[in-house]
Amino acid sequence: MNVLYPVSFALGLILIWEAVVRIFDIPLYLLPAPSDVVQIINGELLSNMGVTMYEAVLGFLIANVLGFVTAVIFVHSRPIEKGMFPLAIALKTTPVVALAPLLVIWLGTGYWSKVVASVIICFFPILVNSVKGLKAIEHEAWELFTAYKGTKFEIFWKLRLPTSLPYVMSALKISSSLAIVGAIVGEFVGANKGLGYMVLLSSYHLDTPTMFGAILAAAVSGLILFGVLTWLEKKLIFWQKVDEA
Repeated sequence: MNVLYPVSFALGLILIWEAVVRIFDIPLYLLPAPSDVVQIINGELLSNMGVTMYEAVLGFLIANVLGFVTAVIFVHSRPIEKGMFPLAIALKTTPVVALAPLLVIWLGTGYWSKVVASVIICFFPILVNSVKGLKAIEHEAWELFTAYKGTKFEIFWKLRLPTSLPYVMSALKISSSLAIVGAIVGEFVGANKGLGYMVLLSSYHLDTPTMFGAILAAAVSGLILFGVLTWLEKKLIFWQKVDEA
């Protein structure tokens, strides 16, 4: 039932889009109809979608592992947190578009420049949310663990980690869409495959249907990642009600 509403709404928008293009006879290069976009969904598009998904997922995984480990270090070392957190903020406020040319120079036009772009854009959400979650333990629970002489590892594993999971999963869902953005930005600067490359190439030739197809594939990629993480959230955080996405 929860899937029915967004699907119905999307179908309604597609029908309106198709009708507007046909009624007002909008040129193909300005706005293609959905029926025109569907025609370019082929093996080439799916192959480039797979490339972007690979770059995004790899960057997503690396960023979130690094971000969570950094958050654990911050929670257990106040001086390191004070010293490094401003650097993380500086990294966050630096546009990935500005860093992408440097990444291509340093790492080449292969996968890694796009993966690192995804890492950079995904790192900050997991860091901030993980620090907040790891510190969100109840004072009474903390006192109970310390009264029974719990070790730092026991406090982390049995208290901090379960408390932080809702925060971490929220950050992962935010990062899932950002990972796609990072990979595509990297492909804009230097690539010979991927959805970003398709968008850039089709814009040069005014091939608007292909451009729309690549944009649609990017949106679907983000929805797939978000859906997987929503399912995983329900499995991991079984003790609380998770809102249906």
